[in-house]
Amino acid sequence: MKELEKIFINFLKKQGLRYTPERKEVLHGILQIHKHFDADDLYDFLKSHNGSLSRATIYRSLPLFLESNILRESPRSEGRTHYEITYGHEHHDHLICLSCGKIIEFKHDMIEQLQNKVCKEYDFIPLDHSLSIRGYCKECKNKKSTP
Repeated sequence: MKELEKIFINFLKKQGLRYTPERKEVLHGILQIHKHFDADDLYDFLKSHNGSLSRATIYRSLPLFLESNILRESPRSEGRTHYEITYGHEHHDHLICLSCGKIIEFKHDMIEQLQNKVCKEYDFIPLDHSLSIRGYCKECKNKKSTP
């Protein structure tokens, strides 16, 4: 937590911004959620933990966490932008259930190798990539096939 807080404070200083109590509260909330979340999930979480922030404050703060590379947008689920912590987490891809909205993280070496091979073939330098596969999770698939 302390290291990530230092990174965010340094980012804000470089941008000429202050580390306000509101930004600190948002950061602490982000670090406690431990799952993919959208702005409303974060608002609800903070409110349930005696937070006093408005939705507008959260919406205004999220771009700062994206720009500082603490968060990244994860694939949309249910038409809403979701976020996940990048700091200290290995790269992974996503399976997204179209029925319940569940997001399953996975990593597969063959996919990574194929992406590297394609980049090499096209003399392309990759900086980042995102793979998401949409479909139905095990539970929703079983519900659909049950009469």
